[in-house]
Amino acid sequence: MMPWLRGRVLKVLRSARGFCGPHGQPPPLLDPQDIVATWEAISLGRQPVPEYFNFAHDVLDMWSQLEKAGHRPPIPAFWWVNGTGAEVKWNFEQLGQQSRRAANVLRDTCSLQPGDRMMLVLPRLPEWWLVSVACIRTGVVMIPGVSQLTEKDLKYRLQASRAKSIITSDSLAPRVDAISADCPSLQTKLLVSDSSRPGWMNFRELLREASTEHNCVRTKSQDPLAIYFTSGTTGAPKMVEHSQASYGLGFVASGRHWVDLTKSDIFWNTSDTGWVKAAWTLFSAWPNGSCIFVHELPRVDAKVILNTLSSFPITTLCCVPTIFRLLVQEDLTRYQFQSLRHCLTGGEALNPDVREKWKSQVGLELHEGYGQSETVVICANSKGMKIKSGSMGKASPPYDVQIVDDEGNILSPGEEGNVAVRVRPARPFCFFSCYLDNPEKTEASERGDFYITGDRAHKDKDGYFWFMGRNDDVINSSSYRIGPVEVESALAEHPAVLEAAVVSSPDPIRGEVVKAFIVLSPTYSSQDPEKLTRELQEHVKRVTAPYKYPRKVTFVSELPKTVSGKIQRSKLRSQEWGETRGSPRKAP
Repeated sequence: MMPWLRGRVLKVLRSARGFCGPHGQPPPLLDPQDIVATWEAISLGRQPVPEYFNFAHDVLDMWSQLEKAGHRPPIPAFWWVNGTGAEVKWNFEQLGQQSRRAANVLRDTCSLQPGDRMMLVLPRLPEWWLVSVACIRTGVVMIPGVSQLTEKDLKYRLQASRAKSIITSDSLAPRVDAISADCPSLQTKLLVSDSSRPGWMNFRELLREASTEHNCVRTKSQDPLAIYFTSGTTGAPKMVEHSQASYGLGFVASGRHWVDLTKSDIFWNTSDTGWVKAAWTLFSAWPNGSCIFVHELPRVDAKVILNTLSSFPITTLCCVPTIFRLLVQEDLTRYQFQSLRHCLTGGEALNPDVREKWKSQVGLELHEGYGQSETVVICANSKGMKIKSGSMGKASPPYDVQIVDDEGNILSPGEEGNVAVRVRPARPFCFFSCYLDNPEKTEASERGDFYITGDRAHKDKDGYFWFMGRNDDVINSSSYRIGPVEVESALAEHPAVLEAAVVSSPDPIRGEVVKAFIVLSPTYSSQDPEKLTRELQEHVKRVTAPYKYPRKVTFVSELPKTVSGKIQRSKLRSQEWGETRGSPRKAP
């Protein structure tokens, strides 16, 4: 156990393990909130990061002991359903046992050593969470990926990461087999399935046979924990590396203040396992003793989400704004969310219209947050703070967040610029280590004393940040810089618009103009397109600055989205400009 916690928890551990104090009476037990407060102080930068830290040993096993000592309500630590009757519930003790079995599979069957890398490409199955914890227990670096990866995607990721093992499901195994001969580092393949496949080891069978005894590897705080592939505007996806502490301790404070979690909460984040938000949930919920709720949710279905919220005692919900846009199209008065008390969103800009509809129909605020694969939560509308509709909130400690110009100079309130996080003179511990094998890109991400996120925004005099768009999303038309989010929000206020995405489109006179791709509400689908286009253009002119109106409008049946429901503007932009040209150049 870490020395910095030994004094605080010794009494708890002695009591939980059956050791007695004087006269055979157990010593008074320490409130677990004191332990969480210590983790929170580190997360906020108020206490130094310990030299050694391992999330499985120092957090999960700690809660297992506290749970046995009666310091946690009788709710699961993990609760999974598939919507057709199957259900898995584990408390922290059971999670510990199962993850130790999984750790033995990785160490003994797969021969993985600390520092080795393993790809996790699974849908929302319990095994994803087990193997994630098993990687932490063994010091193996996990590399999550989405189930929609193609053979080309898998080949690139396996080759670039030199992963020694992969775990996946039946649907993806054939794609892995098609390219595995070109991936010399790949030594073992684990299949999560009730059937067998040549060349693969069945994880579920191995798990049943594995021992529950396992000694957790002693990891340093700066040892690698996870690698995420993140796409840029040019070139192949980059590998973002996070350490044991950056993720393991970096989300404790935001888990308490933004997500507002306690040991009595049941937290459902609908994100796909391949995206960072799934890890954000893991590392914010479990340090606070909360339950992670998971629905297998093979596809996004508003009615399934609403029925699940009505049927289970979920207290906290997080979805991307696109999903909330779908939810508010339903008749929410037909549902009763008796346990729901706190709602969050992030991953893309939240239209004020969606927030207002959700609040008026459900009675709960949407607390928007903002972050990246490279960071933890950068900005947030924390519980209890005043929310300014359309803002992504204030800077989230320990980050010093500023709006800077392209040289790294801090701009005045109201000026649009780059969203940036101060990394000098001291780099925050809850920050990515580097872009692996890409020192040039790592160096290029910093200007002066700041890390440049690639997003543009402005900050008002009260410290609230207002998102404008990605650097590559911002539209430069006749020297007017136009953020797509402003136009999308204006369009969303019109009853004809179910969803909208705005990108730049080439124009021989203006260089580029605003183009809107719009999914119509069912009641407007039969209206005259030309007349409706003019109506929407005039609406945008009234709601926002006239020069921002979409000069081009296309009505579509659906918008391209990631598996987590985020709109993919990049695909629409490539469609407009052509794959060879890519995104238009932006003025400096």
